[in-house]
Amino acid sequence: MMKHGLSQRKLTFDTLDDAVRDAESLRACGYDQAGKWDLAQVCGHLVDWMRFPLDGFPKQPLPIRLMLFAIRATIGRREIRKVLAARAMKDGNPTLPDTVYAPGGDEAEAVDRFHQTVARFQSHAGPLHPSPVFGDLDYDTVRQLQLIHCAHHLGFLIPRVSPAADVPPQ
Repeated sequence: MMKHGLSQRKLTFDTLDDAVRDAESLRACGYDQAGKWDLAQVCGHLVDWMRFPLDGFPKQPLPIRLMLFAIRATIGRREIRKVLAARAMKDGNPTLPDTVYAPGGDEAEAVDRFHQTVARFQSHAGPLHPSPVFGDLDYDTVRQLQLIHCAHHLGFLIPRVSPAADVPPQ
C-alpha cells in the first residue's frame, strides 16, 4: 500500500546478495510503498535490467535507437560517471515499458527470480552486451550500476518491521 508522507530509504548495497536479502526481508516483514511499485514489480524490473547486459538489450524502434546513439555519443559517459560518483539514480527517469509490471504480482516468485538472476549475474564470466546509453562497460562497472539500481528501487519499499527488532538482545 502506498502511504503518503513516506520517504524513500537511502540504501547502499555492497553486494548483490545484500540486495537479495533486503528483498527477502521486505517480503517476510511486510512493507509500505513510498513509490508507485510493489515488491513484485520492483523485483521484475530489476531482473529484466540485470539480464539485459547478459542476454542483450531489447531492440528499439529506429527513432529511439537514434536518440540513444546521440546520448551515448554525447553525454552518456558523463552521466554514468555522475551516477557512479553519487551512487544514486534520479527519480522519474523513463524506462522501457516492458520492464514495468502490473501491480499485485506473486511476490514469492518475483523475489525468487531476483535471487536466481543475481546468482546468474554473479557467475557470468563471458562478454557483456553494450549499454544502449553508455556503450561498452566492464563487469565491475555494470555490477556497480546494478547495485545502485537495486538500492534505488528497493529504497521505495519501507519495511514495516525492522529485521533487527526480531533479534533478541544479548
